[in-house]
This record gives sequence, structure tokens and C-alpha cells, in this order.
Amino acid sequence: MWHCLIIEDDYENARYIANGLNELRHDAVVCGNGADGMRRATEQQWDIIILDRMLPGNIDGLTILSTLRALGNKTPVLVLSALSGVDERVRGLKSGGDDYLTKPFAFSELVARIEALVRRAGTDDTVKELRMADLKLDLISRKVHRAGKVISLQPREYRLLVHLMQNAGNVVTRTMLLESVWDYRFDPQSNVIDVQISRLRRKIDSGQQTQLIHTVWGEGYVLSEHATPGQDIEPA
Repeated sequence: MWHCLIIEDDYENARYIANGLNELRHDAVVCGNGADGMRRATEQQWDIIILDRMLPGNIDGLTILSTLRALGNKTPVLVLSALSGVDERVRGLKSGGDDYLTKPFAFSELVARIEALVRRAGTDDTVKELRMADLKLDLISRKVHRAGKVISLQPREYRLLVHLMQNAGNVVTRTMLLESVWDYRFDPQSNVIDVQISRLRRKIDSGQQTQLIHTVWGEGYVLSEHATPGQDIEPA
């Protein structure tokens, strides 16, 4: 169960998020302004803080972020905002945000991003290797092996594979990949992700009996040993 703090002045949006999280058996607390949000964020322990970028009054989202980080608070913060420009997203991340989601958003994507942030925060810093079936990625040497065979990857392909393996079993959307792997440098309508996924799939899955990189049509991609209904493999 996650202990979630939602700092959002839009009552309907805040309740929508809180109700959805509560239905998933998580504990969600709502603060409707920056002052209350700052107090709750600094006085209690949370697994995730969902923070609106624009808040009324003198304490806005960026102020809360910078204050938390100055105090050494490392709680993962997912910033929500109607400001979708690249510069605004970069400001949010540079102020200490761990992820940035623009409004309107799908609740399923919100949950997927929270899962990734909570998992990342709980990851043991001593982890040196990621595994999925017979695929092994060494985080220290940056070497990748599949069935004992060395696989040579370009830097972007490596980052893409790391992200997929860190989120193994969960659907990773194109937007999530753009933000985590491409640092917002590409238009979401670009086919750059599809091209890189196809290249990575050829290197990882070509000639293998078990396919690991799956396409979830209309949603994104997932790294898994098993395809499920709604998932399919793109043609080579």
C-alpha cells in the first residue's frame, strides 16, 4: 500500500485521483493549497507526493519542491500541470520533481508513473544487475547478454532497455519513454520510439524462442516473458 499526498487546489481533480487510489487500496490524503501541502509534506512520511504545479497563494508547486529538496527530503514527487511546454517541464524537473505529467491525463498512466517512482525510490543502490528470463544487463559494466551471448547496444538502445527492464511486466507508454529516455527532445508524434524499439527488438529477440519485447497496441510496450491478450509482437 502506498501512502500518497495529493497537493491539488482543483477539488474535482484531487478527489478523482484520491478515489482512484483508494479503490486500489492505497492511502491518499488531499491538501487543497500550498501552505497545507508544505506542512503535511514536511511533517509526515510519504511514499509519493502528487503535486500540482500551479497553486494559489505564495506557495506554489515549485516552492514546495525546492523546499523539500533543500531539507534533504527525497520523497518521490510527481508534478501535475496544465503547462505542457518543454521549458515548463524542465523547470519542474530541475526544481526537484521526479516526473512530470501534463493535464488532462489517463488515470492508468498516473498509476504506472507512481509505480515506477515508488519502485525506483525503494531500489537498493547496491543492485548491479537486471534480469528477465535469459536476458541479463550489468549496470556496472553496461554489458548485455541474452542466452550467454553478448549483445552490442548503442547508448540510446541501452537506456531504452534499462528503462524497460526496470519496469518489467508493466506497460511503458510512448510519453513515458520520451520523458525518461529522450529527455523531451522529440515531438510525441515522431516515430523515433517505434524505430528504436524495432532495432532493440531485433537485437534482443531475433532468433530467440521466447520473445521479450511486446507491443501493447494503443498503449505502449512491455518487457515480459509472456504475451497476454491485447499484446502482440510487431513484425520484424
